[in-house]
Amino acid sequence: MVQSNEGTVKPRIVVSDNDFKRLTDLALGAIDRFPEVAQELEIEMGRAEVVQEASVPANVVRMDSIVEFRTDSAQQRRVKLVFPGEADISQDKISVLTPIGVALIGLAAGQSITWTARDGKQHTLTVIAVEQPIAAASIVAFADRRKAARSAKADDDPEPPRAA
Repeated sequence: MVQSNEGTVKPRIVVSDNDFKRLTDLALGAIDRFPEVAQELEIEMGRAEVVQEASVPANVVRMDSIVEFRTDSAQQRRVKLVFPGEADISQDKISVLTPIGVALIGLAAGQSITWTARDGKQHTLTVIAVEQPIAAASIVAFADRRKAARSAKADDDPEPPRAA
């Protein structure tokens, strides 16, 4: 656990090296337009344990994860954590460049964190479950590769008979 400037203890977070680079760049680029959120994202990246993409546990929130969480007001939500250009609250896609998005990144299922909303009020959320759509895409890609390999093998028959 890490101690923040406000005196609250924050849980350990894990971020992939790819997400770390993109999120650090995003925070630096947004500092003039969204100073509070960009600064909080920078702080979170500064305290994150950065690991290779393949080493991020499946139950950890990363970019494009689908996250189910509960708030201190007993509200339960299921959202996808995305970059700002993909955000669409009507489709439950939350930008990482929002206070709740910053709070979610790097948390594992079962972890809780206190975060400050745009209205200045403190809230707590607890991650219930995390799904990685990348894993589903990998399974589909693997099945497609197997199908293509079978098809290629069928095409590799010996030379066709020659006309006499």
